[in-house]
Amino acid sequence: MTNAMILKNVPLTKYNSWRVGGAADALFTPKNLEDLKNFLKDEHYLKPLTFIGLGSNILVRDGGIRGTVIVMHAALNEIQMTDKGVYAEAGNTCAKIAKTLAREHYVGGEFFAGIPGTVGGALAMNAGCYGSETWNYVTQINMIDDNGNIVTRLRDEFKISYREVIKPNSKEWFVGAWFNFKKDMAGDPESKIKEYLNHRKNTQPLNWPTAGSTFRNPKDTFAAKLIEDCGLKGFRVGNAEVSDKHANFIINLGNASAKDIENIIDYVECEVFKRKGIKLEREIKILGDFLG
Repeated sequence: MTNAMILKNVPLTKYNSWRVGGAADALFTPKNLEDLKNFLKDEHYLKPLTFIGLGSNILVRDGGIRGTVIVMHAALNEIQMTDKGVYAEAGNTCAKIAKTLAREHYVGGEFFAGIPGTVGGALAMNAGCYGSETWNYVTQINMIDDNGNIVTRLRDEFKISYREVIKPNSKEWFVGAWFNFKKDMAGDPESKIKEYLNHRKNTQPLNWPTAGSTFRNPKDTFAAKLIEDCGLKGFRVGNAEVSDKHANFIINLGNASAKDIENIIDYVECEVFKRKGIKLEREIKILGDFLG
């Protein structure tokens, strides 16, 4: 039996990087993996379940999310160097794993510094940047099912593609993974991380609430270029706007609604398809219900 604190009717604005959206019917933040297992085994929770990390690639609609939202960030945050590789739990930020790998002289994980989310989110969407993707380095994965059982799976049990991962079982969620990064005592991963962070600072609107890249890059081109070529930089609905700094970012100028942001997303998709003949695919995931 768990003594978990389940909060009811919790506004989700502080649980996503766009700072918008309605409330969760129920919200649970586990203390650790054992706490999460016990919570799920008790089955005294509202269904369905929605797992989130930092909320950096989601849009929560204004009507909120039904069921129980489980917040993984700051809970499952262990990183271990094992004989099977580097094991990172799903609640770790990508920035933390990048710094930890660099400190331990592992190379290849520097790109994680450019991903503004958690390991769980990176696994769920095959997040990547600077020419690398999360699943390039994954060997084994720990999942948890809705009864609190841990299932260890191999990489080839998942269908992996650009910014998309199809799980073998939709009732399982990521709790950690082993990565096959290599040690190189002569390498200088920390300077590469600094380079990536400077690039990010110079090219992205980091001083505004955003959810990172809104759309996936189509083959042989960039979503930002298509949007900019359509003259949509600065396009605004309510208090949401296509960033002047990076056209694939939609920013919350203050008190934007989720509907404002979704209306921009819909409009950008229509305009790019109308003018360029290319159907943009969303990188962000839209969750919850419309208001009313």
